Amino acid sequence: MQRLTMLVTPEGQWVFPNTDEFYDALGDPNPDYDAIAFAVKNLGFIRFEVIEKSIIEIELHPRNVELPALLAVQQQLLSSDINLFRIKYFDETWRSEISSTAEHAVERLSQLAAPPFIPPQSGRFLVEPKHCNTLFDGEDCPFRPLAQKWRMSFGHFDPSVISLAVNHQLISRMMIVGIKPRESEPRFRFIGHEHLWLGGNYYVSALGEKVQNQPDKEYGEWVNEFYKSIAATRQPRFDLVTASLQYQNEPGAPRRTITYERVLLPWKTASDEVFITLCSRNAPAGNRMVSEPTSVNISEPRKSARSS
Repeated sequence: MQRLTMLVTPEGQWVFPNTDEFYDALGDPNPDYDAIAFAVKNLGFIRFEVIEKSIIEIELHPRNVELPALLAVQQQLLSSDINLFRIKYFDETWRSEISSTAEHAVERLSQLAAPPFIPPQSGRFLVEPKHCNTLFDGEDCPFRPLAQKWRMSFGHFDPSVISLAVNHQLISRMMIVGIKPRESEPRFRFIGHEHLWLGGNYYVSALGEKVQNQPDKEYGEWVNEFYKSIAATRQPRFDLVTASLQYQNEPGAPRRTITYERVLLPWKTASDEVFITLCSRNAPAGNRMVSEPTSVNISEPRKSARSS
């Protein structure tokens, strides 16, 4: 099999393996180990391989990649006549994805190399990430049908997403947030009617408004950063959240503490807007992070407190 292999250094320089230039960049003139694998996994190199002039394979450790290396590879992809790409990347284990266009491969590399998201610090809001495998494999997880739809459709949003949410009784506690690349501010596109904690007819009047402009301003700004991060990385989140929420947009208004599970899924649309769906539910008693003497039962018809 005919292969052409090159590497990009963290500084964005192209080098061939097993050459003096590569060993100089590696910092070891006589390695007695797999130098290419070590450079990719630990030093931020990117391996770039053309196989049979029909497929390009890119291998990287996203958390170690520097911007010059990423830009060098993306520029090479956009100038190539090949239209089949395999991206291998390290995320606890080695994973692999296929792209059929250079543009999609470039976009996916940017998503993978995006800086890790650090949730905003707040004394009122706590978040504990949960493993997304539960979404796809947990038979008792109520969000599983929507998560499986996202995975099977490769994240493409269409009307059947709404139909599925209706059929599985998720629509009333769903939100849809849209983010346009040139605007970059998350805006409400749909709010299920069980989000009564927002007050009055907010679930109707807020459509088109910025997510950060919620009755509880601090909470709106906090969740806003999660939506921005998901739009950038295109990766789902499954979280356990405890939030002390202000139920009226007035100084001194009472707060109520709720603990809930939420799943956030990013979707491609027919336009350049990214949709992010949110579904939430009261956390099972065994999963609560704090005791909640003032907790609101979001399953009660008149005291529903679905959270975004």
